[in-house]
Amino acid sequence: EKGKEYDGKNMALFEEEMDTSPMVSSLLSGLANYTNLPQGSREHEEAENNEGAKKKPVKATRMGTFMGVYLPCLQNIFGVILFLRLTWVVGISGILESFCMVVLCCSCTMLTAISMSAIATNGVVPAGGSYYMISRSLGPEFGGAVGLCFYLGTTFAGAMYILGTIEILLAYIFPPMAIFKAEDASGEAAALLNNMRVYGTCVLTFMATVVFVGVKYVNKFALVFLGCVILSILAIYAGVIKSAFDPPSFPICLLGNRTLSRHGFDVCTKVVQVGNETMGSQLWALFCSSHFLNATCDEYFSQNNVTEIQGIPGAASGLIQVNLWSSYLQKDVFIERAGMSSVPHTEGVPDMDQPYVFSDMTSYFTLLVGIYFPSVTGERSRSHRAPSSPSPPPCWSVILAGTGGLAG
Repeated sequence: EKGKEYDGKNMALFEEEMDTSPMVSSLLSGLANYTNLPQGSREHEEAENNEGAKKKPVKATRMGTFMGVYLPCLQNIFGVILFLRLTWVVGISGILESFCMVVLCCSCTMLTAISMSAIATNGVVPAGGSYYMISRSLGPEFGGAVGLCFYLGTTFAGAMYILGTIEILLAYIFPPMAIFKAEDASGEAAALLNNMRVYGTCVLTFMATVVFVGVKYVNKFALVFLGCVILSILAIYAGVIKSAFDPPSFPICLLGNRTLSRHGFDVCTKVVQVGNETMGSQLWALFCSSHFLNATCDEYFSQNNVTEIQGIPGAASGLIQVNLWSSYLQKDVFIERAGMSSVPHTEGVPDMDQPYVFSDMTSYFTLLVGIYFPSVTGERSRSHRAPSSPSPPPCWSVILAGTGGLAG
C-alpha cells in the first residue's frame, strides 16, 4: 500500500519529499521558483527588505534535491575552464591522460563531499556554507585559515571568469571590438592583455553595481542563465556529431610541417596571378624582401611547400586514435603537424616576428592538473529539507554537489 501511494510521484531521496505533487507539476513548479543563490542569501535579502515592516519569520522556498541542489551546483561547475581550456588540455595531454586527470580531480571532489556530508548531517547549515561548517567543527583557528583561502580563491575565480568572458568576446564572438590591435604576430599577446585590462575593468564595474543594487534582481534570470549553460553543453555534443559527418570549413595554412598564423596574409599560397604577371603573395612578402620572384627569401620558406589542411577534420577522420597519447611542448617551439615531412631549418634561433605559431609555455602533466582542477571545485554546500522534517538534510544533498563535479 505504501508503494502504491507513491506511484507517479516525483523521484525523491527521502520520504518527506514524496508527499508532494506529481512529477510534471513538481518539475514545472521547481522551474518557476528556481534560484541559484546559496542557502541563506534569499532569506538575507528578504530580511533586509522587510526591515522597516513587521518582522515575520521568513520561510525558504522548498526546491527539492534536483532543483535546489543538483542544477545550481551544475550551473556553477560548468565554467570558463570547461569551455575554453578543456579542449587545449586534451590536445596537449591526450585522451588517455585527460581521463586520468578527470578521475584524479573528481576523486578529490568526491572525498571532500563525503567528508562534508558527515558534518552537514549533524546540524542545520545556515548562510556561510563550507566556511561555517569548518569553523564550527574544527575551531576558529582552522576556520579563519580556511576562510581566508576561501576568500582569496573566490576573488581569483572572479578575475578568471571575467578574463574568460573577455577572451570569448574578442576572440570568437566579435573580434572588431578589440581596442588594441597587434601590428605583427609577436605583439598579439600584449594586445590581448591590454584589451582584457580595459574591458575587464568595465565588466568588474558593472558587476559591482549589480551587487550593490541587489542580487535578487539577477536571481530573477537564474532560469535563463541555466538554460544558456545547458544549451551550450548540448551545442558541443551537436557540433561533435555534425562534424563527424559534415566537417566545417576551417582551413589552416602550413609551411612544411609548421603551422602559420593568418595574421598578415589572406591566401595560403606563395605566388598569385596579377593580370598577366606572376608575383609573390602577401605570405611571400612576409618571408622575402619584396613581392618580386627574384627577391631574397628565408631559407626554410624557399625549401618547403605551402599546404592547406582542415583544422576540424571530424571524429570520423581517425583523429581520436591520433590524439590518444600526449604531446607536451617546451616554450617557444614550433607547433608542427606530426607525420608531415619538411626540410629542416639550419638556423638555431627562430624569428618570432614571422607568422609561425609557437608554444607560449612549457606544458607537463601536473601543470595541466592545476589548470583543470578549478573546474571541479564549483560546488557549494546547500541545505534542503522538507518543512515537516525537524532533522537536517541527508548526506545525499551534499554528495549530489560532488557528482556535479564528476559530470564535469
